[in-house]
Amino acid sequence: MGGWTHVASVLTGPPAYRVGRVDSSVQPPEGGRKPRVAVVFGGRSSEHSISCISAGSVIAALDPEKYDVVPVGIAADGRWVLESADPSHLVLGPAGELPSVSGDREVALTPGQGLVVTEPGEVPGVLGEVDVVFPVMHGPWGQDGTLQGLLEMAGVRYVGAGVLSSAVGTDKHFMKQLFLAAGLPVLPYVLVSPRQWERDPATIREAVHALGYPVFVKPARAGSSYGITRVDAPEDLDGAIEAAREFDPKVLVETAAVDAREVEIGVLQGSDGSGPETSEIAEITVSAQHAFYDFEAKYLEESFQIPASLEEDITTQVHELAVRAFEALDVEGLARVDFFVFRDGRVVVNEVETMPGFTATSMFPLLWQASGLTYPELVERLVQLAMERSTGLR
Repeated sequence: MGGWTHVASVLTGPPAYRVGRVDSSVQPPEGGRKPRVAVVFGGRSSEHSISCISAGSVIAALDPEKYDVVPVGIAADGRWVLESADPSHLVLGPAGELPSVSGDREVALTPGQGLVVTEPGEVPGVLGEVDVVFPVMHGPWGQDGTLQGLLEMAGVRYVGAGVLSSAVGTDKHFMKQLFLAAGLPVLPYVLVSPRQWERDPATIREAVHALGYPVFVKPARAGSSYGITRVDAPEDLDGAIEAAREFDPKVLVETAAVDAREVEIGVLQGSDGSGPETSEIAEITVSAQHAFYDFEAKYLEESFQIPASLEEDITTQVHELAVRAFEALDVEGLARVDFFVFRDGRVVVNEVETMPGFTATSMFPLLWQASGLTYPELVERLVQLAMERSTGLR
């Protein structure tokens, strides 16, 4: 493969949709050594800390008897560093303190040499090929196809969606465009492009007024509910757009799903060419103190119910639409698909997350745990799926 290298001490549903077990044996690389997995996390996006927390759980779940694990952090300024082999610092603190990448041994991916580590005052070192990268990245500069493109060019296998589906899955505007092209139901929305907002904000205000209030204003390429505001009156629209633009110059204004139930489901790529598999369904149950499923409700409270209590026909729709959304974006590996369920029985696709939160208590792993797949088994399956597929056009 492409010659990724490292230097570090390695870290020691319903029956019709039930996930199948996979062979737990991993084919070792040539030479009999253990497969080496680089867990890449952090990054320059607003979701840096969430990525760190997810990565800590993944690192802890990878069996050291089966894998050599290399933690690679991307600092908020874009530097790549070797992180501590101990994932205990990659956790949400008791008072909500957020972790960050803190390593100081810089690494770089270079043509012909792979991953090179630079020690202060020493000659750069190159050691050991990496077989699979697990990019636990959320948001721009990592989840959006940029890292995936780098890995494709390096010829290194990796977990999760490819370049195009990662890019589209991060941009809510283009995601909706593909959903509409595939005949999937979505909420009405208005795109606020940076040029139009600066040149002709009145036209945007008129378009949003035509949607009707309330609306949700959100950054087009951010996650974890950062920068999202519920707007109930026209006079609050401009402030909400500017708040979203602090995270992304491209903004979406979307009709609020008033009185709708919010449900989520996990999707895994099937093994050996089989179709995608879907998990149990969760329903979001946000308390009255939250206007919507915001950061605190998502990460600091248990704001969901698994399995969701849904009518049989709604359950069937969610499973079927989840697979269609997964395939519309040509996703590989994994995704979480989010829906709104209205009182009249309509099911509307909200979005697809190509690398959802991955802590042991995040929604995606909990959905699969409820479907019979433990967290370590889930991580194992994703690594195996990555090892089975080639890089390049496929």
